[in-house]
Amino acid sequence: MKQWGFGLIGCGSIADVHLEALSSIDHARLIAVASRTEQRVRETSARYACGWTTDYREILDNRDIDIVCITTGSGTHSRIGMEALLAGKHVLVEKPIAMTADEASEMIDLAEKKQLTLSVMSQTRFYPHHQLLKRTIEEGKIGKLLLVEVSRPFYRTQAYYDEAYWRGTKAEDGGALLNQGIHSIDLLLWLAGKVKSVAGLTATQTHQMESEDMGLAMLTMENGGFATLMSTTSALPGFPPSINVYGDKGTIKTVGQEISHWTVPGIPVPHFENDKISGNAGADPRNLNSSYHRMQIIDFIESVSQRRKPAVTGEAGRDAVRLIELIRRSSDMGGKPVPFE
Repeated sequence: MKQWGFGLIGCGSIADVHLEALSSIDHARLIAVASRTEQRVRETSARYACGWTTDYREILDNRDIDIVCITTGSGTHSRIGMEALLAGKHVLVEKPIAMTADEASEMIDLAEKKQLTLSVMSQTRFYPHHQLLKRTIEEGKIGKLLLVEVSRPFYRTQAYYDEAYWRGTKAEDGGALLNQGIHSIDLLLWLAGKVKSVAGLTATQTHQMESEDMGLAMLTMENGGFATLMSTTSALPGFPPSINVYGDKGTIKTVGQEISHWTVPGIPVPHFENDKISGNAGADPRNLNSSYHRMQIIDFIESVSQRRKPAVTGEAGRDAVRLIELIRRSSDMGGKPVPFE
């Protein structure tokens, strides 16, 4: 298989997870990393034995680089993503794909026009119990889907928001929904299907910041079922995310890495080896390993090579952002339902 050249832009903490994943993939070669902070990019370059630059445009101009990973602050994802696509690079961007659905649409349209592959990092889809949950629903094993509940009861201190100027801002962070909650929102949409309408409420309850630290929503689905969502950074001391799926023939519940309840006719309770997907990321965002980033990056490489859609499309990233926009719109209207459009 061809060895694909990678460049990475942004050397914050999440970059190491991407870089660890890349270093374990035989057909991926890390060419260079970029960061505005010279000391940080030099240290990252030394750890992963690659080139470095403080000007990310040098990554975009490098002909040896086929694929660009964007791990900068959320508020820069769409701008740098557009520049990378214009430079002819395939783009894998850390979540969220963009701060607005309109920005995401611009990226999707440009990728299609340039015949390039665009994806957003949604590695939680690749967790084995989530894969099993998806298959079980699709195969009709729990019957008609009645209700999907997702909850992300995280905790972040005020110091977490204070240590970087952009954290908690609407323009560059996005709060408990767009930053912390988006993985659960992606899973909800992936599992439950298309949304018909949404009623939402948001609040800033325990932090001094511009964005919400609590988001709630009830969704009416096109298939006749319902879904609920809760995402917060105020749930002391921080807990693992959970998913509950209710069908008319069975129920599955998950907490963190575990299946906590399994009622599926004719199928025994599955068991997974605890491969330490993460520690308690609900309490500390650094508690991640790279195994499932690696799976998504491999799928992304194969999608580029085979000229097929990746497992996580740009459209999926846009839908998650759009849902968050509509939750906030509904909240501004006192929780009145709004159509998903």
